[in-house]
Amino acid sequence: MRTQSRAGGKILVGLGANCPGSWGTAPRTIAQALGEIERANIKVETISPFYETKAVGNARQPVYVNAVAVLDTPLSPEALLRVLKGIERRSGRRGGRPWGPRTLDLDIIDYKGLVRHWRGAAAGFRRAGARPLVLPHPLAHERPFVLRPLLDVAPAWRHPALRRSAADLLHTMPRSGPGQILRRIRPDES
Repeated sequence: MRTQSRAGGKILVGLGANCPGSWGTAPRTIAQALGEIERANIKVETISPFYETKAVGNARQPVYVNAVAVLDTPLSPEALLRVLKGIERRSGRRGGRPWGPRTLDLDIIDYKGLVRHWRGAAAGFRRAGARPLVLPHPLAHERPFVLRPLLDVAPAWRHPALRRSAADLLHTMPRSGPGQILRRIRPDES
């Protein structure tokens, strides 16, 4: 099912990393990924501040660095996803378990308000592998590490399926636990 909401026609992409890779530290990897996106002829309109966040999943993994970017491209959602997954591979990312450590994670959070394959609950992510592109991202509304930087770049954003604001969704989150914001950092911190 495809519908269009009043999301302002923005393409929002989440960026995250918590393991050093061939591009360096997590903040450097995210900065390099933004450059790779632009080299793919995709305009990066704005980028949120970088945030250190608690990992989701295995609590023994390093903290994450997360950000959200607003992109502009004529690419379809699937074509954009292919570009983003190619950038992940070039950063050194290899397959792994869901919510495990990552050299780079690039997720389409919202593609111009499009709602596709969204069932009102998270899709099953028990195994990594091919699955249909779910829009908006099926877990974005449950993740402080997405909602906080999203508010920095798209303060009026409303979840296309739930029709709730990012501020309202963030306000309902627990104040501690997985995915929580630890601190804002400079992109050049290592």
